[in-house]
Amino acid sequence: MNQNGSITLFHYWNRLRDGRPAPKRSEVEPADIKSLLADTFILERDTRGQPVFRLAGTRLCACYGRELKGFSFPSLWREKDQRLVSRLIHGVFDQKSVVLINYEGFSRNGRSNKFELLVLPLDGGVENPRCLGVISAAEKPFWLGADPITDAMIDSIRVIDPEKEMLNNRPAIDVPSLVPAELDAPDTMSALGRARRIRHLVVFEGGRDE
Repeated sequence: MNQNGSITLFHYWNRLRDGRPAPKRSEVEPADIKSLLADTFILERDTRGQPVFRLAGTRLCACYGRELKGFSFPSLWREKDQRLVSRLIHGVFDQKSVVLINYEGFSRNGRSNKFELLVLPLDGGVENPRCLGVISAAEKPFWLGADPITDAMIDSIRVIDPEKEMLNNRPAIDVPSLVPAELDAPDTMSALGRARRIRHLVVFEGGRDE
């Protein structure tokens, strides 16, 4: 993690969970993370089983030029990355994994900027899976918030098990341009943990081993 927003939210979440796989949604106090609220979001699973925004901060909505509540989370990425993003978020919902994504966002007028995204599980019960996240811009150019981000491409992903490793001892995995069909290198697969291929997808098993 390179961005202060990601680091701060992770440590807050880690204190709240106190050794559990995830803290309860009711334990998150907005006042405790008020400096991050404009960039944070909460996802939930809709009736179709897809991750959608339940809440999104004001700066995050301005960055994308729209109110994000109710919108599909994977839809923020270009089509070829959407299934991978969806699979990663389901890992957060179901296996309480922690996901870090570095990506490049592209604006309506052709500008670009790098972003860091952290997604953390919340305990909402089997029927109401939730997760908490923050998106931090690597730089804050003058146009960000005025020229909406309309497309995004993943640069790297990192799946973290906070019970087993320190934050800095697993390298980020660069995502090839044809993700995930070309994630064939054995060292790439092993670096993310156990993996299996389902048709054109590579599925990484996350969460904790009981």
